[in-house]
Amino acid sequence: MSKDKSAKIPTPQAVRGTQDMLGDFADRFAHVVDTFERVRRLYGYKRIEVPVIEPTAVFARSLGETTDVVSKEMYSFDDRGGESITLRPEFTAGIARAYITNGWQQFAPLKVATHGPLFRYERPQKGRYRQFHQLDAEVLGSDSPLADAELLVFADQLLKELGIAEGVTLTLNTLGDAASRDAWRAALVEHFEAHRGELSEDSLARLDKNPLRILDSKDPQDRPIADSAPDIDAFLTAEAQDFFGAVTSGLDAADVAWERNARLVRGLDYYRHTAFEFVTDRLGAQGTVLGGGRYDGLIEALGGPPTAAVGWAAGIERLAMLVADDVIDCRLDFVIAVEDDGQLKLAMKTLAALRNRGFASEIVASGSPRKRFDKAAKIPARALIAIGTRDGVSYTNMRGDSELTIVADQTIRAL
Repeated sequence: MSKDKSAKIPTPQAVRGTQDMLGDFADRFAHVVDTFERVRRLYGYKRIEVPVIEPTAVFARSLGETTDVVSKEMYSFDDRGGESITLRPEFTAGIARAYITNGWQQFAPLKVATHGPLFRYERPQKGRYRQFHQLDAEVLGSDSPLADAELLVFADQLLKELGIAEGVTLTLNTLGDAASRDAWRAALVEHFEAHRGELSEDSLARLDKNPLRILDSKDPQDRPIADSAPDIDAFLTAEAQDFFGAVTSGLDAADVAWERNARLVRGLDYYRHTAFEFVTDRLGAQGTVLGGGRYDGLIEALGGPPTAAVGWAAGIERLAMLVADDVIDCRLDFVIAVEDDGQLKLAMKTLAALRNRGFASEIVASGSPRKRFDKAAKIPARALIAIGTRDGVSYTNMRGDSELTIVADQTIRAL
């Protein structure tokens, strides 16, 4: 078969909502991941890996057949064996599946964290892609409100260490226990049924199976009805009130600021108690940078034993967009200019010695020797070392960070 040499290789951007990364944004992305890895270790969260591909039923059962993610956004297809499989649209379902199938109940309460790519077929917009990446943290097998509080403190510290906490607000709500939620759901159905003729088409579809999601509707037609719906507070049991009080007390003790948002909901029935979002106005309409909640009924819905659990997820791209320009220092520690090829051996030994000591270093040893210093000077680095020969005598010249130039001098003298 002949090949058309003029045909262009398609780029990821040809698939709307995907991207390549290089340089500044790739560095921001890596900075978010590195900071997450460091902070999760401070809180004792174990690293976990789950497959990118799962049986479609894992997500259909966990996310709900009627949700937009399952009905419109999942990348699902039949493999060669005829099994329906799906590129993961989120982490929690796969982690819950792994908890069941691997018998990890023996480790409960189990604190785990991960990050990686996810896939959803949705309209691309600022900070939102069809292949995107998330951070994820979960606590499986704990019904203590302290687990909720610790997760939120973890998230708050992550945002602070990334330098993006300013302008980000933690909004918090309680969905109550099963009894509270059932009573509230019944009251909401009664309220919305009384206004059935005024609801949007999407909200009418949600009314029978997912009425809480009507409270989230962005349709102006729904807002007056949703805003006049009863709050959950009137239906909270004493136990549910105590649970929420323990969570907020834990946040107060850790000096984590929060605001109550009585309209923050999770539509699926397995959600309980705490629901939360960290929101900002710096990313346009899609202002959530981190969100999650308690999902005590999910593992049971997937066929496992009744298991309390709570977790959160955050978009890496969205966090990276918020990182300030001056937060990440991408400079090398050293750049070495070899001004005389006769000194290349010394320069290479110096380069190896500096790297072995943990200093990020690069060498310029090609092109005209007279131009190598100028070329090296254009490379962002904290210190520059020139190695050459003058009047038959080798020399080293250094400039830049004084502490690093001392390190370089000591390193060269030791060679």
